[in-house]
Amino acid sequence: MFLDRLVETNRPLAELALAWEADGKILPDTYLIDLDMVCRNAAIMKAAADGAGISLYFMLKQLGRNPLLGQRLAELGLSGAVCVDFREALVMAEAGVPLGNVGHLVQTPHAALGRILAARPEIMTVYSVEKAAEVGAEAERQGFVQPIMLRVLGKDDTLYSGQYGGFALDGLGRVVDALEKVAGVRIAGVCSFPCLLFSEESGELEPQPNAQTVREAAELLKARGYDGLQLNMPSASCAHAVPIVAALGGTHMEPGHGLSGTTPYHVAHPGEPEGVAYVYVSEISHGLANVSYCYGGGHYRRGHLRSALVGSSIDSACRVEVTPPTDESIDYHFELSRCLPVGEPVLMCFRTQLFVTRSEVAVVSGISEGKPCLEGIFDTQGRRVR
Repeated sequence: MFLDRLVETNRPLAELALAWEADGKILPDTYLIDLDMVCRNAAIMKAAADGAGISLYFMLKQLGRNPLLGQRLAELGLSGAVCVDFREALVMAEAGVPLGNVGHLVQTPHAALGRILAARPEIMTVYSVEKAAEVGAEAERQGFVQPIMLRVLGKDDTLYSGQYGGFALDGLGRVVDALEKVAGVRIAGVCSFPCLLFSEESGELEPQPNAQTVREAAELLKARGYDGLQLNMPSASCAHAVPIVAALGGTHMEPGHGLSGTTPYHVAHPGEPEGVAYVYVSEISHGLANVSYCYGGGHYRRGHLRSALVGSSIDSACRVEVTPPTDESIDYHFELSRCLPVGEPVLMCFRTQLFVTRSEVAVVSGISEGKPCLEGIFDTQGRRVR
């Protein structure tokens, strides 16, 4: 999906990945992340967001919840990590990365509240009065009031399977009545997901009904005396999305794939400023009949994986078609359309969510200066391996 754009925008990363796999510096089934490019992309987005009065929470589940990346992004001045679930919040908190928004897609369980609230999240998203009460009780125990964000739902909103939850817009007034009686929390924002989606028909990022739901919820709260609210409008967050969100009245965005230059918008608009910041590296394991198989482990079923480069360098590599395993199968291997020598490096670049894979994650700095340095190898949950 992003192989051509990788070579066009970050050829040194592609070359380094092939060389390091051939040398054994990294193993097959490794994602190599270019720290310099991630920071460059973040700086581009932050400049656009600063000009529009928008704050950015950085999302790192796509990049393996990597604390090294989180520390650097915080140093650049982004507003903290958006942790969609409690495991990511714990990893970031333990690494000293500031927590921005915690709990948008997965509510924080009772047993993890103490450790996460001790890190003082800027805001926590809640789906129920009961969860707000749990948050409030723990915040009171620790001696402070925790700002909370309400995930709101409109009848026509776009929702994804496995991500249901929140407060219905048409009953929000009663919810606010109940929340105002909960000690230890204060309502500080509203959010929904996804507020923007890429349209293949128009080639543009288009607002979803969710964005209007956020606006209407904020108006209801403002009428009740709430001010300074966050209007968080995530999805497809990149530099191009900033003026769209600003026009919708949003105050916060949550770049994830934008940090690696791999949103669907970047596929259709290769001239966008964010460059590709990661590659997936494997190696030919064996052949069978007229095809080859390389080591798997990093498959993401919505990755739109189509092709790979096989060889020791970009100039000499051959391009082959890739057949991923079926969704009901374990991704032990990827099938390649040609019979190729065992041991040859394989390079792919597709849309991914590293945290749902079993790959290793290697972080490299210094590519932009021609002095690549392996900063460390991590698992996809953000724990350093070596």
